[in-house]
Amino acid sequence: MPAKDYVLGVDFGTNSVRVGIFDLAGNEIVFRDAAYDLITPKTGYAEQNVADWWAALCTASNAAIAESAVNPNRIVGIGTDTTACTPVFLDKRMQPLMNAILWMDVRSAREARQIGQSGHPMLKYNGFGNVSPEWMPCKSLWVKQHLPEIYAKSAYVLECEDWLNYRLTGRVTASLNTATTRWYYDNRNGGRQDGFFEAIGLSDVLDKIPSDVLAMGEPIGTLTAEAARDLGLSAGIPVGQGGADAYVAMFGLGAVREHRAALVTGSSHLLLVLSEREIHAKGLFGSFPDAIVPGLELVEAGQSSTGSIVNWHVNQLCGTVAGEDRYAVLNRAAGALPIGAEGLICLDYFQGNRTPYTDGDVRGLISGLSLVHTPAHIYRALIESICYGTEVIFRNCRANGISLSEVNICGGAVKSPFWLQTHADVSNLPINIPKTSEAPTLGAAIIGAVAGEAHPSLAEASDAMVTIVDRIEPDAARHEAYRFYVDRYAELYAMMSAWMHKICAHERGAT
Repeated sequence: MPAKDYVLGVDFGTNSVRVGIFDLAGNEIVFRDAAYDLITPKTGYAEQNVADWWAALCTASNAAIAESAVNPNRIVGIGTDTTACTPVFLDKRMQPLMNAILWMDVRSAREARQIGQSGHPMLKYNGFGNVSPEWMPCKSLWVKQHLPEIYAKSAYVLECEDWLNYRLTGRVTASLNTATTRWYYDNRNGGRQDGFFEAIGLSDVLDKIPSDVLAMGEPIGTLTAEAARDLGLSAGIPVGQGGADAYVAMFGLGAVREHRAALVTGSSHLLLVLSEREIHAKGLFGSFPDAIVPGLELVEAGQSSTGSIVNWHVNQLCGTVAGEDRYAVLNRAAGALPIGAEGLICLDYFQGNRTPYTDGDVRGLISGLSLVHTPAHIYRALIESICYGTEVIFRNCRANGISLSEVNICGGAVKSPFWLQTHADVSNLPINIPKTSEAPTLGAAIIGAVAGEAHPSLAEASDAMVTIVDRIEPDAARHEAYRFYVDRYAELYAMMSAWMHKICAHERGAT
């Protein structure tokens, strides 16, 4: 029998699925991805076709095996992560009844307010603030109220992660990670609180969600023969329980010890930090007990749309550049502009605000435009304003006793030295870059390594498989110059939110 010396990680992101094969020291052997479509039928809506997910995974997995020439029998374990909250409504034959509602969908803003009005103690996980329309109960309640026939036919309401693991193993489970962070699950006090779901008018959903809740890294089962055939793998490989992509990225960033902050960038930004003490504060999500590793609390904050805004600007407003990558051109041109983009400040609320306001009814804004401004100015202003939003989150963390001395980062922003330096300068924090920038995929592989018993725990596997290779130091003078713009950015929510709410209410009434 061949040695079991490789692990496979599956990362379901917003725009594509990524498959990575790593050795047990965390060295990348191969990395392949396959795209699927994002469907945006209305403002605030974001959906995906469930069938596209499996087709894309098959393409990426088979390509990874073919290119690497790794014998599938040498894979010790498989781990997964997906976007969250991305609910899938399935009938009793496990067939989807509608498109999946993607994590970034904020159509359930009214339901979020309805849940918030319950006043239930479990709302502590929202930091005593507004309830996010991204969370699973809000989306489930929206389907129940707006698509009652689909809700009634739904035998299962699964996170994308739950659906994926069912396709891999044939077993229906929930992740302790997503159950705790998005389903109001309290691992230390009996799990799901029946009184909470009754209070919000969703008690019947408890019959539709998995009863088996597994911690990340715990074996779910093994790869079925059917899944192995589709994916170009071998049946019987252990599959570990995963979780949401950003949280799994903490393993791939080496941020699973207390006070090691993780900044996960991509279509959105998520700040994650572990703490020994329980923290519930306005503008922060959590703290969530045991959501990452046993015994520690997870504190979360983030921005709903970041990389997606940059992509929108480049793809919709910047045309093409013959012979050169558009991002390279814009990074170079934006980097030559002065701090503040000659008076431009943006709001990154294109899909609402996640924290600190948790408001699904605000939208994006570009202020200060004049005839002098070019696409490069707007590009710089968008990136700067995303960094301003991150700094507002950091300020809120500090105000609540969470000390941050450095940040480990991964994802799309790592591809842009300009963006990384701007983050460091705006927040006056060093930024550490791991050898593998696709931390969610490595994090998923780390889960597979633990499920396959190649490493004894997730923390120990992370220590063994993650290497930091670069560090971006902040510039004190630029930080001082940026403070003015961060303060102006921070003023905009109070100035513009009521006006934006009126526009959103009007648009909902018109459609």
